[in-house]
Formats: sequence, structure tokens, C-alpha cells
Amino acid sequence: MQNVLYHFRFPDGVSASCAVPPEGEAQTADLPDWTALAFEQCPNCPLSPATTPRCPMAVRFIPLIAMIGKLRSYEQVEVRVQTAERKVGKVTTVQRGVGALMGLLAAGSACPHAAFLRPMAHFHLPFASEEETIYRAASTYLLSQYFLARQGGTPDWELDGLKARYMSLQIVNGAMARRLRHAVDDDGAINALIVLDLLAKALPYSIDEQLDDIKAIFLAASVPPA
Repeated sequence: MQNVLYHFRFPDGVSASCAVPPEGEAQTADLPDWTALAFEQCPNCPLSPATTPRCPMAVRFIPLIAMIGKLRSYEQVEVRVQTAERKVGKVTTVQRGVGALMGLLAAGSACPHAAFLRPMAHFHLPFASEEETIYRAASTYLLSQYFLARQGGTPDWELDGLKARYMSLQIVNGAMARRLRHAVDDDGAINALIVLDLLAKALPYSIDEQLDDIKAIFLAASVPPA
């Protein structure tokens, strides 16, 4: 995953930055109690505290929580996102700006239920709309199925596996929200996670409808020249 820098500038002039390191690089010393795997562990977590004492997603959230733990979700913030290729800026609410960063941090973690998001994180698109997210999720998943078929596996062209993964992610988001309530003083991070969870809840049921809406674009592109 590429290096990404999120820079926040708040209405009072205070600025803060959070760098997103490549997958696997995370803080390992002086970890807070709320990062323990057994603390509000997800009901569907396949990991064991005996072998994985810390929740990999929670550990990735530590710099973010340190930065916005006292912020209210409705406060305005200017967000600038910098990668090796481009810079993207947006004035938005704390929950929207933090939600974009939180999704990227989650996707780059070693959480087994977030593994399917890692290709999307590699090609990160800050502040994607619901339509853009569904397009990217479906396209990424179908490309993974193409590679699976090339290796002799049985591909899932109906997107059933993608829908199931997002339903599993809903369970993770709920448990993570309970975990973060012990880590923050205000609602910025909690509501940011809720925004992500709303998308996770909507996607399994809306993906077919959303893809039908953009089908005409692809049908026109697939018509062979006369």
C-alpha cells in the first residue's frame, strides 16, 4: 500500500497530520488497554488473544484517536490528502474527513475481515461517493475473481462473496465502535465509524441496484465497432 498523508486544519487554526504507513507498519510499544484483542473483541473475529494479543485494526487507529479524540463530529475541518501522485482537498465535517482516513487505516490493518479492502486501499480515493465506492468495490472484487480463475479457482461472478464480506464488516464496525467509546472523549471518531458502517450495511442490498444504474455506460462501451 502506498504512503498517504492526511492533513487536517480546524476552524481555530490548529493543524494536525496523520501519516498512513504501508500495510504491516504500526505502533507496537506502550499500547493503550482498548487495543487488547480480548477487549470488546468482534464476535466473528478468527484471531486468538494467545497468538494475537492486540487487535490489528485498533492498533492502526492509535494515531487517529490521539489526534481527534476530543473533536465533535459536526465541526468543520479542511482536509488535504497527499500521495506520491496527487493532492486532494475538501472542506467537510470531522466525521466525514475522519471517516475517509479511518477506512484507509482499517483496510491497511491485518484484520482478516478487512483483507478484501486492501487492493482498494492501494488505489485510495479520498472522499469517494457511495456510487464511486460501489463501483470500485465491485470492480476490484471482479478483478480478484479474474485472477482466481486464471489460477484454476472457481470465480464468483455474482458478487455473493463481496456482499458476504461487507456483512461481516458490519459486525466488525459495531464492535469497533464499542471499543472506541473507551478511547475518545467526544463523538468525532465514533460517528466517523458509523458513517463507514452505514455504507457497509447499505452495500450488500444496494449493489445490484447501483450497478444497474451504471450498466448502460458499460453496455455502450462493449458494442463492437461496425
